[in-house]
Amino acid sequence: MYTDTEGIIFKQIKTVNGRRMILLFSKKYGKISAGTGISEKGRGKSALAMRPFTYGKYELYKNRDSYNINGAEVIRSYYRIGEDVEKYMAASYVMEFTEQLLSENDPMPELFVLLTDFFEVIEARKKRYETLVLAYQLKALKACGHMPCVDSCVLCGAKDGLVGFHVKEGGLICEKCASALNHNDALIYDVNFGIVDILRYFLRNPLQRLEKLALDEKVEERLSRILKSYIEYHLDIRNLKSEGFVLF
Repeated sequence: MYTDTEGIIFKQIKTVNGRRMILLFSKKYGKISAGTGISEKGRGKSALAMRPFTYGKYELYKNRDSYNINGAEVIRSYYRIGEDVEKYMAASYVMEFTEQLLSENDPMPELFVLLTDFFEVIEARKKRYETLVLAYQLKALKACGHMPCVDSCVLCGAKDGLVGFHVKEGGLICEKCASALNHNDALIYDVNFGIVDILRYFLRNPLQRLEKLALDEKVEERLSRILKSYIEYHLDIRNLKSEGFVLF
């Protein structure tokens, strides 16, 4: 069956006879593996669509067990991401994180749009990419149904007096519940109203409105530790290859 889909390439692996295996985040089919003979080093329009940080349209041949990319064209190239090393590594980290979030053949159109929005915003941003990455991660968790509870105490439902984040329980906890817990638990973090407000602000606003927002570095570092612990505990996403080159 011949079909097409909008997509973003996660990575490429060279195989035999000049062919490649492509890991593609497609809007229509989700994360898929597809073979192709198209090289990103070529000069045709299909080659341009095989390059990193490109939002393209891909012509597929789909049979029962596999996909093949027969042709491609660029919808939008975010080539300026590659002109700044820190920006490139931040975007690479987000791509790797997104890949790990997705299951094969499970369409996630909301997350797909979020990723293209991220590319738009980070390409235009001049510095301090960490805040944008944290906002993306939180929004990506929500899009995939793994959002921590940030509106009320995850244990009793109280909306006031939120003083901690309980990684194992999956969200904020109030002062009363926190006082009854083991404070030696490494997966319970103290938070203040500032971090609570930041989490909610990230969720209420599109990435485009966060383009110029940069958090205080100490707040950024603490929020990063909380999200990293939550993601490792609940999703078992850890030790990303690009993690050592970026951010926190």
